Amino acid sequence: MFDWDSPAAEPIRNALFAHVGEAAFPCVGAKAAMARGTLETLGCRSLASAWDDVRIHDRLLAFAAAYRADPGLFRSFAVIFDGPDELDEPAFERLLWQRVQSLSDKDVWRGQSYDATVSPDPDSPHFSLSFGGEAFFVVGLHPQASRPARRFERPVMVFNLHDQFETLRAQGKYETMREKIMVRDETLAGSRNPMLARHGESSEARQYSGRVVDAGWACPFHYKGEA
Repeated sequence: MFDWDSPAAEPIRNALFAHVGEAAFPCVGAKAAMARGTLETLGCRSLASAWDDVRIHDRLLAFAAAYRADPGLFRSFAVIFDGPDELDEPAFERLLWQRVQSLSDKDVWRGQSYDATVSPDPDSPHFSLSFGGEAFFVVGLHPQASRPARRFERPVMVFNLHDQFETLRAQGKYETMREKIMVRDETLAGSRNPMLARHGESSEARQYSGRVVDAGWACPFHYKGEA
């Protein structure tokens, strides 16, 4: 694994932690991960470049393997990019999916199996990404996000393990936690996020970038392996 990091990584990492730690920040799962020391970060160069993609994929494989070895709730992996920081919502969405596609292609190239509990079809209501055999849900943050909860000074891709949502469901905690997040988000933004849906109701791909998309939106992702 590469042993270098972006020169700006430490102050930006601290800024992200401060953002998550703000009283108004709605995602209680992210707060729990930070409090437990299980919110991992990686500083990278540009969201518009493939420069760090192998490095990001290395960390995703390690993150997935560590979870399988010791499963537990509230773990997230945030990739913080130095820029670009002037992206509007469509541009951020386009670059986010470029990185997702590149990372997925590397998963195929490295012979990783797709998590059989989810679908690789972005039109399926059971879609999730898969890296290292584990399903992931992505949350994008950037400076120009229309939803305050998705607004941060640098582009960020947060990878959350799908299995954690299933664990919360099995424990009977998912709906309570989801409603708590939605109420907090409504308090922050003045309205409920229209893009939030439960897994299995509609494709989660529509939620990744944070942009409000209409019914005709087409996800640009295409899985190139065998599921």
